[in-house]
Amino acid sequence: MQPERIRRVSSLALPIMGGMLSQSLLNLVDAAMVGSLGEVALAGVGVGAYINFLAVSMIMGLSSGVQAIVARRVGQGRSDLCAQPLNVGLLCALLIALPISLLFYAFSPWLVALISSEPAVTEVGVAYFDARIMALSAVAMNFSFRGYWNGTHRSSTYLKVILVMHAANILISYALIFGAFGLPRLDAAGAGWGTSIAMVLGSLLYFSITTRKAREHGFLRTLPDRTTLRSVLRLAIPNSLQQMLFALGITLLFWIIARIGTEELAVAHVLINLALFLILPGVGLGMAATTLVSKSLGANEPDEAYRWGWDVVRLAVVVLLVLGIPFWLFPDAVLSLFLHNEAARAIGHLPLQLTAAGMVLDATAIVLTQALLGAGANRTVMRISASVQWLLFLPLAWLLGPVLGYGLSAIWALQLGQRALSSLLFASIWRQRQWISIRI
Repeated sequence: MQPERIRRVSSLALPIMGGMLSQSLLNLVDAAMVGSLGEVALAGVGVGAYINFLAVSMIMGLSSGVQAIVARRVGQGRSDLCAQPLNVGLLCALLIALPISLLFYAFSPWLVALISSEPAVTEVGVAYFDARIMALSAVAMNFSFRGYWNGTHRSSTYLKVILVMHAANILISYALIFGAFGLPRLDAAGAGWGTSIAMVLGSLLYFSITTRKAREHGFLRTLPDRTTLRSVLRLAIPNSLQQMLFALGITLLFWIIARIGTEELAVAHVLINLALFLILPGVGLGMAATTLVSKSLGANEPDEAYRWGWDVVRLAVVVLLVLGIPFWLFPDAVLSLFLHNEAARAIGHLPLQLTAAGMVLDATAIVLTQALLGAGANRTVMRISASVQWLLFLPLAWLLGPVLGYGLSAIWALQLGQRALSSLLFASIWRQRQWISIRI
């Protein structure tokens, strides 16, 4: 990969990666703070967090939909229309996310009980989830803003906002978990309220910055037009459906692990947060590929778009390999930050090492799924991702875990194979270049 191309990818990806790493570090800090309350609290927050992820997944497609269309307009030289997709995203955040949040709030005890039947875990999970779901509309708005700023090659704005959000999140969560600074002690639920309050603060900050810097691109100057609305929804709905199926799969995976034991459930929560720490830089690079591919296609340069996909894959392999080394070499030291029970740490040793190895195998899929979203191939991404997860991984996880009794390590080893297969499939789709003819 040429140095000039590395610089181009880095200028766009590094702020996104910084924001992604910040998000992952925040998840780990939350896990560490809640972990001090005990394994029941950690398991309950894990259950609540993944049901919240299910709700968030329903509006997650707004980010890639807005970003792909914004970048395409930049490539076409139509900068005066760049903020129209953002206007659509914000409208959808109000019309779609608010009813979803009310529906999930109404059924939260039933949803949490589906995963864990242990009363103490369920009580914690409901309290945490109820706090998180209150900010779903703010989360949807933040996704839309992120798509706009990344699509216009100004991802540094996204980084600045998310760092402020996360600093506020840690401070507020700490105060509410432990009752510091004169605030009430809410235990595990305090982590949920801290996150929700920070999300709302982030939306307000985004509105302030975008109003000052994006009016010339049409931000809130006109009502969203029907063509842009259809384009955003055509891209956002398949991606949201894919994310929802993925989140349902994670939720089902937690249900499967809960059948093995509460201790395994707490370990799995930590392992997934650690996996996010490793995977998010790759997702950040993939989001850079979304912009680079979509802009190249907008400028009618399909060969350049194809090259960007592979160049970013190569960079992602190196980054994920380097990040995974400490997790492979020192699993006990890493797990001891979150799990204070030696038996629980022993359960997590091999799965954590498999997680580190799996990220490298997953690099191609991580990047090329995002690159295909930039090309508008959202339905293809949804079909492949959902099929591998639901038709292969989850049935085998149920068989190897609760049925045959091979435990958590077998499930994590199975994930290794799933990631390798996904990468092979997405590499094949990228090589075929059928995505070049898609118009958005």
